This record gives sequence, C-alpha cells and structure tokens, in this order.
Amino acid sequence: MLEKVIFSGFGGQGALFAGQLLTYAGMDAGWEVTWIPSYGPEMRGGTANCTVVLSDQPIGSPIIRNPTVAVVLNTPSMEKYEPLVVPGGLLVVNSTLVPVSDIRDDLVVLCIPANELAAEVPAENGRARGDTKMANVVLLGAMLEKKPMLSLETMEKVLDDHLKGTKRRFIEPNKRALRRGAAYVRALNGRRHMG
Repeated sequence: MLEKVIFSGFGGQGALFAGQLLTYAGMDAGWEVTWIPSYGPEMRGGTANCTVVLSDQPIGSPIIRNPTVAVVLNTPSMEKYEPLVVPGGLLVVNSTLVPVSDIRDDLVVLCIPANELAAEVPAENGRARGDTKMANVVLLGAMLEKKPMLSLETMEKVLDDHLKGTKRRFIEPNKRALRRGAAYVRALNGRRHMG
C-alpha cells in the first residue's frame, strides 16, 4: 500500500491540521509515514499545503510529484493540483469555495460543500450552528469514506490522543465533522457529485 496525499488551501483553512491527523493515524496504525508542510509567510490567507505519504514499506522519498489523492480547499489549489493527480486518483474538492467545471474525466471526483456541511455540525458549546473552520475535517471524512486507507474510528482516536489542553473542547465537534463528511459521501451512492 502506498498513498500520496496532498491537502492544500489558504492559511487558516486547516490543510496542515488535516494532514497531521492523517499522519498521526498512519503512525498509530504502524505504517511508514511522512508529513511535509509548506506555507507562505502570511499568518492567514497565504498558501498552505502539506504532503502526506502513507506506506506499508519504507518510503524512498517524501516528495510528491503526482499524488494519488488531492484534497483542495480553494481555487488556487484546484488549479495547481488537479492536473497532477495520477489517472484514477481521487480529487476531493470544497465545492463551497471552488467553482467546479472542466475536471479531468480520468479522476474519481468528490465535490463536497464542506463549509455548508461544517456549519450544520453542532458546535462544542451546544450552539445549533457549527463552524465553517471544520470544513477541512469534513473533507478528510469524505476522503476516508471514498478511499478508506484508515478507519474513522482510528481518526477519532487520533483526535482523542493528540488534541491537548484548551484544544480538547474541539474533539467532539471534529468527530462530528469527520462523520458528517463520510455520511455525505455514503449518500452519494457512487455518483460523481458535481456541485
């Protein structure tokens, strides 16, 4: 098994966090893993992406030229990574922010309205409305439902084990966001969702 995953968006959208969760889960499952973040100098709004390699064999190089999976949270990321995904690979798109048209027909494509789905997830303080900042975790759940390289239960354990201190209040909302993304994909019943 060898998966090469790119998470990409603007700084503050949580691309690096989603990649870290996947990396921790791979480590906890006993796999070989790499995680390489890349981001601009801006605190918010600049580019941010990370590459994650998961393998059951030693990893020869952490550099990814052609990912097997790309999770894109914004239009610049879509423009950069959609052409690079391997034929037959998975492209997960935040269709809330990325206009979807003219996508290659040799990819498995999930267009997920991640911001809307994240807003539907009950928040940590009992508010009826969730937080669009969890769109990254919604997309991670969608990706894992379509390509189950790790189980949702493993990801939930990672949240329990790795969110510390004041961040612990985000564990349950993140679990709900993860499950919401997975449920959305299950409801598609294998259709290529465009919008």
